[in-house]
Amino acid sequence: MTRTEQTKTRRPKYEPTDRERLVLDQVENPRYDRQIVNGLDPFIDDGAPADMEGFYTPEELAGLRELRGTDRDVEARMPVKITRHYFEMARVSPALQKLVKASADETANLEGDEDPAGQLDYSPVEGLLHKYEMALLYVISTCSAHCRFCYREELIARKDIARADGTVKKKGLAQLKEVTDYIRAHNAAVTTNGGAHPETGRPKLREVLLSGGDPMVLPNSKLAGWFTALAETGVEVIRVGTKELAFHPDRFDDAFMSMLDRFHEVYPDVALRLMVHFNHPDELLIKTGDDYAKGENGHYQWHPSVKRAVDAVTSRGWICVENQSPIIRGVNDDPDALRILQRTLKAARIENHYFFGGRNIVAYKAFNVPIETAWRILNESQRGLSGVEAHARLTVVHFKGKTEVAAVTDEPIPGLPGAENGVVVFKVLRSPAGAGDRGKTAIVGRNPEALWFDDYDDRVIVDEAGLFNFQRPQRVRIPVAREGSSSAGPTRRTPAERHRDEEIHKHRTPVQPRST
Repeated sequence: MTRTEQTKTRRPKYEPTDRERLVLDQVENPRYDRQIVNGLDPFIDDGAPADMEGFYTPEELAGLRELRGTDRDVEARMPVKITRHYFEMARVSPALQKLVKASADETANLEGDEDPAGQLDYSPVEGLLHKYEMALLYVISTCSAHCRFCYREELIARKDIARADGTVKKKGLAQLKEVTDYIRAHNAAVTTNGGAHPETGRPKLREVLLSGGDPMVLPNSKLAGWFTALAETGVEVIRVGTKELAFHPDRFDDAFMSMLDRFHEVYPDVALRLMVHFNHPDELLIKTGDDYAKGENGHYQWHPSVKRAVDAVTSRGWICVENQSPIIRGVNDDPDALRILQRTLKAARIENHYFFGGRNIVAYKAFNVPIETAWRILNESQRGLSGVEAHARLTVVHFKGKTEVAAVTDEPIPGLPGAENGVVVFKVLRSPAGAGDRGKTAIVGRNPEALWFDDYDDRVIVDEAGLFNFQRPQRVRIPVAREGSSSAGPTRRTPAERHRDEEIHKHRTPVQPRST
């Protein structure tokens, strides 16, 4: 192919407006020294820093080495990655070690869904999920460190996914022009049709969540580019989903905060929400032995870097900060830990949004806590909280959308077949397709071993919500924007995708082998 032919096949480039340039031209892009250790090889081959020696025991490494190249290779399921900051926190925390350390147990059972909750059913353009009034964007396929239980293991590990149209390929990343073209086309159709899309009935797409991977791995210029371009489409709310406050809090430095300030100055009507991901109080508090350090007033003492980063964000009243976390076996399935986490976050002006029952991802049985146990743990944790501290609810993501575990009863219900051992009440909160089922419920007989909805199939008592007779659509009809965008990305990774995936690596200092 000639250079001219190559040029013709390139995707149209997004051109920022003069207003966007008021933000973009002032962005600083510092290098962030995360001191990342990638993979198991540094631990196996003595290539990790000397003070990391012993993070994995010889027995753990031997077990992991035996699985290499087999169907149970843990790094094929989820790559291993850790930052220096998170290692320092995890070295004194068994819970955090469970979160980032690979284990041979995680691939003992590889049952699960390669596209949990049928997310790709709602993808009109590559890298974008359209969920009612909201869009989720995959803007990068890596994080500063990797949680072993990650709900996006198929994206992080770059796995081929079977799609509703019969194709099999990796999830692609969102492209700026394709996304903005789609939003404009959808919202124009909604406006013309009096407030609802003529084909889908959906309302204005007014909220966008930048996700991945972790958007905070991207440089400030890339983040600013997404913010300003989305603002120009008329989007009202921009969310950023991130665990970087836990993995590398120094990322929230003056340069990043100055970029946010400038964005807010130029686009004051666009709301910004930071959806953070603290799983355990060990990620933010200083430990002294098995307890947490306390100040003279009896308050828990924060890790200085985490506190500085949190204060930088929460001190800007126009940024809403909310925490959400799954409840994971061996990590935070502890009422006392969750109570401390919720109380401490609320005191720091971080709202408690959701706790999640585990999704049915590949290998979910190694990580998920039974649904009824998770409900009991969260309920017990909130007994010691005030009304404003105990806002978080337990949800499980069904194909129909976010579903709250509203109640679990211990006593039989006389005269109600199937309720001899108590019941579980589910309530639909969110739906990717529409809002018509919000508030509808399903009641099932208890199954203390249930990890996902399938485990209640033979115990359904009432199913107003249709959770247990739901047929996943073979293909969901979501009109595709026509202004230069396409319904599916290329089968191989584009240079832009490779750039985004590799962005983190050029902002780190290579790990030096330990001296012998």
